[in-house]
Amino acid sequence: MSNSADSSEGPVRRPIWRPVRLLTAGVFALAGLIFVTSFNTAKGTNLRTDDSLLKLSDLIQERSDKNAELEESTGVVRENVDSLAGRDDGSTKAEDAELRGLEDAAGTKKVSGQALTVTLDDAPPDATANPGFPEPQPNDLVIHQQDLQAVVNALWQGGASGIRVMDQRLISTSAVRCVGNTLILQGRVYSPPYKITAVGDQDKLRKALDDSPAIQNYQLYVQAYGLGWQVDEHAKTTLPGYTGTVDLHYAKPVK
Repeated sequence: MSNSADSSEGPVRRPIWRPVRLLTAGVFALAGLIFVTSFNTAKGTNLRTDDSLLKLSDLIQERSDKNAELEESTGVVRENVDSLAGRDDGSTKAEDAELRGLEDAAGTKKVSGQALTVTLDDAPPDATANPGFPEPQPNDLVIHQQDLQAVVNALWQGGASGIRVMDQRLISTSAVRCVGNTLILQGRVYSPPYKITAVGDQDKLRKALDDSPAIQNYQLYVQAYGLGWQVDEHAKTTLPGYTGTVDLHYAKPVK
C-alpha cells in the first residue's frame, strides 16, 4: 500500500467558468447566429444588388396603378347613379339648384375657366450654391411636403374654384403628403416634377402666390440652388370631378 503523501493522484478540479470566458463564448455564439441568419436571408445572392429588394417599390407602384383603375371605374358608376337619380327624384327646382351648389363645393363635378398651373421640381443633380448662398444640404435640393401645401393653400386663398394636383382633383378631405422624394395623394404615388392646376381668376391666383410667406421662402431656394418653379396661364381649362371615395376613414362627424 502506498503512502498518501507520495501519491500523485488527488481530487480533480472542476473547470471554473470565469465571466471573461463566458463573455467570449457568448460573442462567438452570437457571431455564428448572425452568419447563419445572413446566409439564410441571402440564399447565395448579393444582398446589395438582389432584385428582391426592389419588390417593395414595385408593389407600391402596382397598388398605385390599381387605385387609379378603381377610381376610374368608381367615377363611371357615380355618373350612372347620378343620371338615374336625376330622372325623377321628386325634388323642386330650388332643391336641385342647392344640390348643384353642394356638388360644386364637394368637387365631384367638372369645373372650367381660366387657370394657372404651378410646376415644382427638384434641383438638378449637379446643383451647387449660387454666389452669396451657403453650400446646400441634401434636403435643400428636393421638393418637400410643405412646398406643395403652400402652393395649394395659396391657390385656395386666391379664390380657386377647383384644384388638381397631378391628375387628381382635390376635395375637402384630400391630404397632400410626401414620403421621401415621392408624393402620396389619395392612394397613388407620384414623382417630381409636380404640377398643380387651379381654375379661377388668374390675377387673384398670382397675387395669392406672391403674397404667401411660405412661397416667398421657397423662392429663396429657387434662387440659391435652382429648385424648379414655373407658373403657366391657361385661357380655359376643364378640371374633371373627383372620382374617388368620399367616405371618412379617419374621422367622424361630431353629433
